[in-house]
Amino acid sequence: MQTSGLNNQRVRQINRQTMMKLVWQHKRLSKSQFSQYTGLSIPAVSKILEELVADGKLSHSHENLSNRGINSGSYQIPPDGDFILCMNVTPTSIESQLCNAQLSPLGEFETIHTHASTPQALLAAIESVWRNQGKIWPKKTLNLALGIHGQVDPITGVSQTMPQAPWREPIEIKYLLEEKLGISVRVDNDCVMLALAEKWQNPRSRQDFCVINVDYGIGSSFVINGQIYRGSLYGSGQIGHTIVDPDGMACDCGRYGCLETVASLTALKKQARIWLKSQPISPKLDPETLTSTQLITAWHEGNEQVRRWVESAANAIGLSLYNFLNILNINQIWFYGRSCGFGDEWLATVARQIGFNPFDHGDALKVNATQISFGQLTRPQQVMGIGYLYVEAALSEE
Repeated sequence: MQTSGLNNQRVRQINRQTMMKLVWQHKRLSKSQFSQYTGLSIPAVSKILEELVADGKLSHSHENLSNRGINSGSYQIPPDGDFILCMNVTPTSIESQLCNAQLSPLGEFETIHTHASTPQALLAAIESVWRNQGKIWPKKTLNLALGIHGQVDPITGVSQTMPQAPWREPIEIKYLLEEKLGISVRVDNDCVMLALAEKWQNPRSRQDFCVINVDYGIGSSFVINGQIYRGSLYGSGQIGHTIVDPDGMACDCGRYGCLETVASLTALKKQARIWLKSQPISPKLDPETLTSTQLITAWHEGNEQVRRWVESAANAIGLSLYNFLNILNINQIWFYGRSCGFGDEWLATVARQIGFNPFDHGDALKVNATQISFGQLTRPQQVMGIGYLYVEAALSEE
């Protein structure tokens, strides 16, 4: 741990933060494991652990994690704290996973269909899910962590734009829910949710990586030096609104030829519907009822037109990513979203356009060579990612 040039107080603060991060990632650790992960001596670890227990940040259990050596027990986040109800919210559905104070899942992962036509209806649907969980856990405080599609101000908790919604005005989600329910609410973009999930739940994630969500829209989130990069206006990651065809179709953002108008599932379905309407009726693909699942199935069945459209879309995604990633020098990319259903061939097309990172040279860099993969986290794990907003806020106060 590089701490040269820092005073003793700052070094202790960094060590405390490091040990808290480790226990959030691993849930339960012994003194020897803390020492192994941090490089600190057992006496140094013991002193910091005593402080964290005294401050109520950690609790000690006499349960030993190893059959070897002296039984010094283990340390964890106190289990009696507030629960967190994590949600991924769109105007048409709410996915939810309740977590305990240690951010371990409780109960079943749930999805409800909402079809909210107004902001008030969406807020009521969120409240309904929260109240249903409250009936199961009447003696617990259930705070909310919400992943929202579109541009979000995580400081004020305002959903500024929600592309799928039939409304255009911003929603003060955090303020309205906190006032109504009397709990703490944290809100951020759904791609930030995925990035937090990767950062905290995937030990293979590097200090610098990005997640790309290719679904009805195209979004992304960047982690740089272990921190979510949001930008001063919280609009970082709008890769879907990079222009790939200046003479292309109009985008909801007001410009023309954005990547979303070419490569999202929405764009592909629109392209397919236009073409299908000019063809004899297909027993499999009806332009009026075409779904994303049918489009993905047609790709795997070798439908010539669909394969041409999807390959063109994958090429566009790869070219856009090439520019983004070379500028930021990020070389680990995780793909999420329903477009991942197109499979390895689709991913390989994206990867070919990204090509090789021009900085990938020499044997010493092979361990950091560009890695492009489908995300491996389950959907509950993805939604739980938004709960780590509370963890990062707590760590920033250390």
